[in-house]
Amino acid sequence: MGLRVVVADDSVLLREGLVRVLGEAGHEVVGAFGDADALTAGVAELAPDLALVDIRMPPGFRDEGVRAAIELRRRHPALGILLLSQYVELVYAQELLASGSGRVGYLLKDRVASLDELDDAIERISQGGTVLDPEVVRQLIGARRDPLAALTAREGEVLQLMAEGRSNSAIARALTIGVGAVEKNVTSIFLKLGLDESAAAHRRVLAVLTWLERAHG
Repeated sequence: MGLRVVVADDSVLLREGLVRVLGEAGHEVVGAFGDADALTAGVAELAPDLALVDIRMPPGFRDEGVRAAIELRRRHPALGILLLSQYVELVYAQELLASGSGRVGYLLKDRVASLDELDDAIERISQGGTVLDPEVVRQLIGARRDPLAALTAREGEVLQLMAEGRSNSAIARALTIGVGAVEKNVTSIFLKLGLDESAAAHRRVLAVLTWLERAHG
């Protein structure tokens, strides 16, 4: 039996392609959206069974899609969520999976080899299951082993200098990069370590403590 599905992707070609193949698989696509705000409003109005969501969407093309997906699960617990992305975003993948309630999937776009594979994922999610790309699983396991494993080499350098008590401007001088680049790396470090804005006053300290625990634990 087909599901009522909404699709959210900023690429018109991919969005329309998904609408077509989902229709061919017997599902009813009740909405197709190009940004996270439209997706959120559409789900509230259309009450679909499942949402296929790209992670990086307008306006910032960073994490708007997956943030919307997390909020949608909070507002609509019965809604199935299938993330389709070119990227593995560990922090938000962990948050989306944290409830353990199922009806969630995370597949990498370039590894979905066929319509049958996509339809199988949708079917498993609709029945309460969880579907994860093997690469997502690999990185999640690695992140649980080492909270710093998701950091890039540059982010690791920035975090080490933070642990030495250096300001962003001092870090920029030490690495011969702009202060803006340092700020972007610091923000990324906070996200990857799961330090949200509610801990804004302490995130720098908590990030440094994480580094110290790994370095000296």
